[in-house]
Amino acid sequence: MINEIDEFRAAAIHNFMSEEPNWDFYRTMLAVLQYGSLSAAARERGLTQPTIGRHIDALEERIGSKLFVRSSNGLLPTDAALQLRPFAETLAATSAALLRAASGHRQRVAGTVRISASEIIGVEVLPPILSPLMDTYPELRIELSASDTIEDLLNREADVAVRMAEPTQDALIVRRIGDIPLGMHAHSRYLEKAGMPRTLADLATHRLIGFDRQTAYIRTMMKRFPMPEGLDFAFKADKPLAQLSAIRAGLGIGICQIGIAARDPDLVHLLPEAFEIPLGTWVVMHEGIKTASRYRVVFDALVAGLASYVREKPRNRAG
Repeated sequence: MINEIDEFRAAAIHNFMSEEPNWDFYRTMLAVLQYGSLSAAARERGLTQPTIGRHIDALEERIGSKLFVRSSNGLLPTDAALQLRPFAETLAATSAALLRAASGHRQRVAGTVRISASEIIGVEVLPPILSPLMDTYPELRIELSASDTIEDLLNREADVAVRMAEPTQDALIVRRIGDIPLGMHAHSRYLEKAGMPRTLADLATHRLIGFDRQTAYIRTMMKRFPMPEGLDFAFKADKPLAQLSAIRAGLGIGICQIGIAARDPDLVHLLPEAFEIPLGTWVVMHEGIKTASRYRVVFDALVAGLASYVREKPRNRAG
């Protein structure tokens, strides 16, 4: 099996080097790997399904091996596709970084900056910070990766990142913003039906919103900020954004950022004296791009905007 893989790699490299490769073919292969069908890949890439099929056929002919087989669950990748995937992903990251670097001149604020942030920060917190920045610099272009997956700044998967864990890598410029406080909240509509909890123990009689699985981070938080025994989560979701949506819908009591909840007069901050979790926040970028104007202004805007967000005084009532 190992010899077959080595032979396949050698053949793929030979074909890759002997003919000028079309990067679009590899982008298409990645899209099919990610979405599992030609039609889904076509929607993602903005191409027609026949074009996607031709890309795959051409790439298979070039490397001399099948990449996908059909099944009842869609297209399944072969060993050849799985072997090529990490190399294609590296090409994708390098190509994106190259385009961003080429899209603006060093001394004027123009071109593309890719920002990586958690889903909830990207959706709820960053847009009001980025709007005046883009008004000031109309040639600036922003790519926002709102995901809880940490993108690698050293490999330029992103240019600037908002992190909720302290970065430990070298060659990074890091600014600590402070702590974003998390607290328990519920919609006033839910509290009118279920009543107001007065102690943490009262939560046992309420409908609670929580995570569907305990990650290492959540286990650490629970050790630092213990909850009463025997609590049962009636609604579980793996994303903080989904939990926030559930709180806003009146499904029950959940944990969210106090600053976000404070913007909605119908969300009530519960048990503020008994429960609060500080969420450390950092803004980070690679030191190699610090002199380029567009990266610097975005970095400075995120630092200033997030610092202001952390300092905001909650305006909604506490229960």
